[in-house]
Amino acid sequence: MVGQLRSRKAMGIVLKMIEEGQIAGRAILLAGQPGTGKTAIAMGLAQALGPDVPFTMLAASEVYSLEMSKTEALTQAFRRSIGVRIKEETDIIEGEIVEIQIDRPASGTGRKLGKLTIKTTDMETIYDLGEKMIDSLVKQTVQSGDVISIDKATGKVTKLGRSQSRIHDYEVAPKLKFVNCPEGELQKRKEIVHTVSLHDIDVINSRAQGFLALFTGDTGEIKSEVREQINTKVSEWREEGKAEIVPGVLFIDEVHMLDIECFSFLNRALEHDLAPILIVASNRGITTIRGTNYKSPHGIPLDLLDRLLIISTDPYKDEEIYQILETRCKEEDVEIEEKSLQLLTKIGKKTSLRYAIHLITAASIVCSKRKGTKVSIDDVKRVYGLFVDIQRSVQYLKEYQEDYLYNSSTTNE
Repeated sequence: MVGQLRSRKAMGIVLKMIEEGQIAGRAILLAGQPGTGKTAIAMGLAQALGPDVPFTMLAASEVYSLEMSKTEALTQAFRRSIGVRIKEETDIIEGEIVEIQIDRPASGTGRKLGKLTIKTTDMETIYDLGEKMIDSLVKQTVQSGDVISIDKATGKVTKLGRSQSRIHDYEVAPKLKFVNCPEGELQKRKEIVHTVSLHDIDVINSRAQGFLALFTGDTGEIKSEVREQINTKVSEWREEGKAEIVPGVLFIDEVHMLDIECFSFLNRALEHDLAPILIVASNRGITTIRGTNYKSPHGIPLDLLDRLLIISTDPYKDEEIYQILETRCKEEDVEIEEKSLQLLTKIGKKTSLRYAIHLITAASIVCSKRKGTKVSIDDVKRVYGLFVDIQRSVQYLKEYQEDYLYNSSTTNE
């Protein structure tokens, strides 16, 4: 990411607080002009947190388009952002595959049989394979030299990686994960950790929807009684040491689109024991709170603003715009001349960064049509003339406003 050093440092402190569990139930506001990287900063936080910490992204306008009440939509988003790390012990077989033999009937039909030779640093054993286990091994595309783990209770096969002893089989190191051959006994008892969200548990325990709703996405409204029972059960698991709560992150973009009812719900939800870290973003200044006639900074009520840690994003400098455009050209495999990139930087400074980024692909197509190898200044000027920015569009409307239908602008006569 380019620029926004102050905002990124602030978000780095927030990340540290999340990792130490010191910010649960609090909220962050990313405020800044359009195109200053607010969403990118939030997505960077999601990447830094890792896959085990739930991260839910929601556009504020989605709350109104779902087939459920606004508060139910926000409740489901909150509970998607709270993880439950469940611990359980299971018996597994873990080792390096020495040899795998699968006997298939010559006729193509009938029962498949096989043998699996697996070892650790201390022992080696041969197992007879049934059809289900053969199918699982084939599905995982395991072969001799792979280190695998087999759950004895479910028969699930997990490929852990390639054995370090096989690294010399490759002249050029492939994109494989190499692991050491396991030590000790083949069969061992291991603690398995599963992370699921509270919303997933809600759906599974909701009689009206059931487990299949997780795949269809049609969860509908879930009764409060179901959630209360689940909260009680999760609390029991925490006391028994079987589970722990993982406060995730709920990111609501364009938060000014929420109305006063939603803001009141957020105020109450943040006080709950099971609350995630709430990050909201807005590009508005002092504007009307939706559903009222009152104005407030960023379109957010003052009582909720008082709860927020506000991180502001600044407009990009010339050298930062240049670096962003250069990076974008590399990502899109666009060869561009130095002077053309400087011109795009000036356009981005004068109009907007997003507009300049849009011109890269358009200029590349114009360049390819003339059989060119690099985007020239003429290519950029051509697309700049074909596609207008907001300022020129507004100027055009002012000049020809009388020719448009339903024109509501007022003119001083």
